[in-house]
Amino acid sequence: MQSDQANNLPKNNRKYQSGNLILVGMMGSGKTTIGRALARHFGLLFVDSDEELQKRTGVSITHIFDVEGEAGFRQRESAIIRDLVARDNTVLSTGGGAVLAEQNREMLAQNGIVIYLKTNAHHLWQRTRYDRNRPLLQTADPHAKLAELNSQREPLYLQVADITIQSGKQSAHALMLYLVDEIEKLRKDKM
Repeated sequence: MQSDQANNLPKNNRKYQSGNLILVGMMGSGKTTIGRALARHFGLLFVDSDEELQKRTGVSITHIFDVEGEAGFRQRESAIIRDLVARDNTVLSTGGGAVLAEQNREMLAQNGIVIYLKTNAHHLWQRTRYDRNRPLLQTADPHAKLAELNSQREPLYLQVADITIQSGKQSAHALMLYLVDEIEKLRKDKM
């Protein structure tokens, strides 16, 4: 029993002592916008896992989906997340499907405070309807696809989230200020 507790201690310590903030949620929920604002506020580095993947591979997400399929993309995404969560003092915006892999959920939950930006399918559709760089939305009914994905993924987002907030109605600045308070409360309680 003692060894289990000892093994868990470094993970818990890393979660709060890394200084990392990790944003999860559906595509179009505002992870990049809020992530950049939080990084500016706290003086942290901001990284978007999808942007980092494109930078490292030299090709678009759409191209990876076309050539390797979703399974190939998810493998690459897991490798990127593994690298990024090993950093300290970083705000990480993850791709909407990053939580699908159990190993990703474990890495996210152990390496920083996880913030779930919860948004309904209508708001997601409003924000993504003209974006042609989202392979999963290249269907006859993107609104229905968003609703389906949101329904499937929400339990996984909730599983890893330390903070859950509804996004979509308030300004990005107001949302960021609310999250700053929640993050500071959480850190104070856990340190």
